[in-house]
Amino acid sequence: MAERLRNFRALYAQRRDGGYSVAFRDLTAADLPEKGDVLIRVAYSSLNYKDGLAITARGKIIREFPIVPGIDLAGEVVESRTPHFAPGDRVLAIGQGLGEIDWGGYSQMARVRADWVTKIPPPFTPETAMALGTAGFTAMLCVMGLEHQGVVPDSGPVFVTGAGGGVGSIAVLLLARLGYRVVAITGRPEVHDYLRGLGAAEFADRQAFETPGPALQPQRFAGGVDNVGGTILANLIAQTRYEGAVAACGMAHDTDLAVSIFPFILRNVALLGTSSSNTREPKRSHCWDRLARDTDLAMLRRIYRIEPLSRLPELAEDIMAGRIRGRVVVDVNA
Repeated sequence: MAERLRNFRALYAQRRDGGYSVAFRDLTAADLPEKGDVLIRVAYSSLNYKDGLAITARGKIIREFPIVPGIDLAGEVVESRTPHFAPGDRVLAIGQGLGEIDWGGYSQMARVRADWVTKIPPPFTPETAMALGTAGFTAMLCVMGLEHQGVVPDSGPVFVTGAGGGVGSIAVLLLARLGYRVVAITGRPEVHDYLRGLGAAEFADRQAFETPGPALQPQRFAGGVDNVGGTILANLIAQTRYEGAVAACGMAHDTDLAVSIFPFILRNVALLGTSSSNTREPKRSHCWDRLARDTDLAMLRRIYRIEPLSRLPELAEDIMAGRIRGRVVVDVNA
């Protein structure tokens, strides 16, 4: 009961002057929404592009106010109204509406709906679970999508756009570990050594894909993971081999996609829309099991750094400006 009464720190968003403001605030468990089934002492969260949009108010991410942003969290169960979880269980929750319609992870305590909560699979800890978080989960969904479409290491090279970011870095790590030849596409040459250390075999400058090109181009890639959208994605689809597949999961470059029908009807290319936000069971647990099996923890430690909750406003600006390499894990108690 003492756990429920003590004050805790959170990043709090509330409506103001036709928009909303975000600031740190001291709360108690009584302030948390009652609709959740599991009370969690949060240890770590993470910073995603969507979080950057929410904190800086540059995107219509938050749909309910007041709210605590943060689409990821991991920690320990304090109380549970369901038999599926017990005090002391180490758990995580990502997406599903956290930080958008329900209070999220930028808080030292959270009350979450039971069907949004997953037990952290070994060998992960709350810290390494958040090093993956939504980014790692999305990257693995993309990999599983490519596998389902028959894109295997022997099919040929695969690309990863936005390779220096969170999803991109983990996609490079996973694909290389699984035996694919990975072409990392980035506009930041300073991250080449970092990506080479994660397993990237080749590099391409994103500027080479930013000008609209022919509907069908030389067949270079067996498939890939795209984080950016727009003209870059359209050109890469045009360069995908017969019966290849592209998993699209981001919009860092552009939300519009002007692409010819020809790659789809002449080369049988598949475009796989990939969203992690509403992934349900049993696929959600299967994805985490794959991450537990296929993630090299030593390599994962190269991808992330830990930052305190207090730095979130400036880190949000950094991720919006493309200045974040890899992943940021947020220590909500630091």
